[in-house]
Amino acid sequence: MERAEQLIQLAGTVEGVVFRNRENGWSVVDISCEGELITAVGEFSELSEGEEVELTGVFVNHPTFGRQFKASLCTTKLPATAGAILKYLASGAIKGIGPVTARRIVDRFGSRTLEVIEKDPDALAQVQGISLKKAEDIHLEYQRVFGIRSLLAFMAQYGFSAAEAIKVWKFWGPQAQELLCENPYRLCLSFIGISFDRADAMAIQLGLSPESGERVQAAAAHVLRHNTQNGHTCLPREKLAAVTASYIGLPPERVDFEIGEMLEREDLVEYTGDERPMIFLPDYYRAEGYIATRLQMLISFMPDNGTQWDRQIAAQEKALGIVYADTQREAIAQALRQGFVVLTGGPGTGKTTTINGMIELFEKDGRKVALCAPTGRAAKRMSAVTGREAKTIHRLLEAGYQKDGTLAFTKNEEDLLDCDVLILDEVSMVDVLLFEALLRAIKLNCKLVLVGDYDQLPSVGAGNLLKDIIDSGFFPVVRLSHIFRQAAQSAIVTSAHEILEGQVPDLAQRDKDFFFLPARDKPSGLALICDLVTTRLPKAYGLSPADIQVLSPGRRGAAGVQQQNRILREAVNPARGQPEIGYMGMSFRQGDKVMQTRNNYDIVTTQEETGEKGTGVFNGDMGQIEEIDRQNGLIHIRYEDKRAAYTPDMLGEIEHAYAVTVHKSQGSEFDAVILSLLEPNPKLYFRNLLYTAVTRAKQLLVIVGSRRSVEMMVENNRKTLRYSGLGSFLRDILG
Repeated sequence: MERAEQLIQLAGTVEGVVFRNRENGWSVVDISCEGELITAVGEFSELSEGEEVELTGVFVNHPTFGRQFKASLCTTKLPATAGAILKYLASGAIKGIGPVTARRIVDRFGSRTLEVIEKDPDALAQVQGISLKKAEDIHLEYQRVFGIRSLLAFMAQYGFSAAEAIKVWKFWGPQAQELLCENPYRLCLSFIGISFDRADAMAIQLGLSPESGERVQAAAAHVLRHNTQNGHTCLPREKLAAVTASYIGLPPERVDFEIGEMLEREDLVEYTGDERPMIFLPDYYRAEGYIATRLQMLISFMPDNGTQWDRQIAAQEKALGIVYADTQREAIAQALRQGFVVLTGGPGTGKTTTINGMIELFEKDGRKVALCAPTGRAAKRMSAVTGREAKTIHRLLEAGYQKDGTLAFTKNEEDLLDCDVLILDEVSMVDVLLFEALLRAIKLNCKLVLVGDYDQLPSVGAGNLLKDIIDSGFFPVVRLSHIFRQAAQSAIVTSAHEILEGQVPDLAQRDKDFFFLPARDKPSGLALICDLVTTRLPKAYGLSPADIQVLSPGRRGAAGVQQQNRILREAVNPARGQPEIGYMGMSFRQGDKVMQTRNNYDIVTTQEETGEKGTGVFNGDMGQIEEIDRQNGLIHIRYEDKRAAYTPDMLGEIEHAYAVTVHKSQGSEFDAVILSLLEPNPKLYFRNLLYTAVTRAKQLLVIVGSRRSVEMMVENNRKTLRYSGLGSFLRDILG
């Protein structure tokens, strides 16, 4: 960490811009300082050659790029002499002015050049080669560049980065500073994404009243947004008022009044479901309302056609040499007869066989089938077991970013998906906003099959989609419960079903694919996990450490994911002189196992087998840092069948993945799983989290911890409370 007393100041002239990310302002520049050329890194938006700068920061020894000056603050001074102005303009700092034009302008106006460009485009048009239209364009571009700079300087006073200021400028342009002075809480709008606490600190410095309506309304919206991260799509009105009041230290009545004002303006939406007023952010109200309406249309537009498919199903059994269980046969028939069906079941109950049966008969009936899943790993597994292409939902909908940086889907009501049947796997992981987007992109006569495990953890995003749909009782649902003989030989499968039934699995067994190892305390447990990953499991089962995934209920604490990653990294990939690169206090080493932590649709990827170029790495994708390219400043990461190149400023999108949380593991399967239960936590130790962790293992599962921890989780069958409107919407429409 940098300490305040270490900060030093440098003043100099920009000699060259080595690298610039125009999205967030992160740049590498060469500065001439008292005859020495210094490489400086930081968020320097729009810096150009010839500018005089003053930097505040520290010198660091970068493991890849050597000695650099890491700047936390940058102030600029416009070039004042004719020579400096010429160098500045000739560098391309102002769009429309190249070296030749720069020379003509400076020859004409000398040290007054920048003043003329800013204030007198008519005079600028007198220069050879510059029309009045071009002079006006140069004038506007100058205002844009220096408008951004003015905003950067203004927001920097309140601790905001260049990247954040650039995002603000993109939305409000020249009006940005005036709008923020009027109401700093505009920064909390979802498309800006600044936290309430930071906007609140700015408002206090600007002298706004802590009882202002703007503050109360921003706090209420913040509480709602924060709770979407906890899975809630809405909150009871009285709860929202009480929580917000406690958060900002004002009476609940005052907050409730402002909630009413927001409802009047439709910044929030109220819906009385089950006789209790619920408050939504508009996006979530729209999403759950649309889902309810669209599902109702699916079953009414394509009601049960009464066709008996028994003969076709029997013929398929004979052709494939298999016999479907009664519930599998029922699921296939329901999917063929109706417009919408839900298939649910645990491991070993034959979901894959059932899906394949559906696909075969749909295709024989002349229907085009599309397959999708919420994550890349889940889509890849779906492709492997069906023998057909499966895509992530985002890829299927052709996701991308709009000019303002917000996510958009090419496939929607105006450009529908070309399929007659859509099968969505791992639906328990899908949040309501993504499901809404998917429903908007399917044709009215497209059949929909949802496949998922009702007993797994709900989605990381907001909503309780699969549970709400099944619990409503309005839709055809087929539950597969019979464990097939081959699957029943796996202790992983039988243990998972025992956990669901409230039984503690046999922890004494040592001869199957599931076993338990006790740990006396956290240090010995962590040491045991390290030994299992590096030595014992590779020696006994021929696994590599890369095949073994450590899972843990929580991120923090002495035995959480963060601490386990530190320990496992040094055990699996210790420093042996291989390249490393630092980012925001973290260090990434060549050979490290990493995970992408957000969807990025713009990263260019290369397929390993074909060399085909593509784009996109997604939240939850796991890979390995294959190469840190010192010369070109790139980090190459291999993700299963593709390779992606990152620039240093993109490292905030990845984290170490020797250990990950159970939530992050959803939708994935691993050859071997070690479940770390070393730090009992009543908030995290519950049955369906244990069940989800157990079902991530394909070949081997080891639980490390105390017997009491396993018993506690099996006994704790509480379901995570999620406030949601979907059930109420369905009852209103279909009840």
